[in-house]
Amino acid sequence: MPESARDRFDVIPHAQGRIGAHRAENPGMRGWFVLLWAAVATAVLIAVGIFAAMLAMGRISFDGGTPVPSVSRTATASAPALDTSYAVLVLNATTANGLAASTRDTIIAAGFAGNAVAASDASTQDFPATTVYYKTEADKSAAQALANLIGATKIGLSDQYGDDVVAGQKQLTVVLGLDLAKNAPTTEPTPADTSGDGSAG
Repeated sequence: MPESARDRFDVIPHAQGRIGAHRAENPGMRGWFVLLWAAVATAVLIAVGIFAAMLAMGRISFDGGTPVPSVSRTATASAPALDTSYAVLVLNATTANGLAASTRDTIIAAGFAGNAVAASDASTQDFPATTVYYKTEADKSAAQALANLIGATKIGLSDQYGDDVVAGQKQLTVVLGLDLAKNAPTTEPTPADTSGDGSAG
């Protein structure tokens, strides 16, 4: 068979590299993917950490039990105990009739001996704040307990009052003030008690 003549289509040029249009990758897209995966990984680590902490504290249980809530304990100072071995003198330093007598009844009802609690009028009628007076530091807690009982707002150290009720017996003195008088019921004056227990207005 006769050989055909060669033309330009039979000439193959040497390779000159890649021919055509090629788009380069967008570096911004790769950065967003990295940030997204970093955020997902961080969220997973945080969730795992919280779960592990709750499991360690007993907030999560796999045995079906009820989680026990944590309880914060706050120390509270206990109120002093009422000491009924004291004699008590109640002085009404207001114009409220019957205030000393009603206070005396409250004190006796709390356990104090009736013959060791006396009620009388003070020399003044405008004493501002009800106060329980005690003679020595050893009597302070007893004075505070009595103040709590009758609603006195203050306690004070004073040697002005002695054993006015029972000779030789430790004594607390209550001076009733206007703070209690404003809440006291209005009563008519009554004759002084002559039974010898020392009760008065």
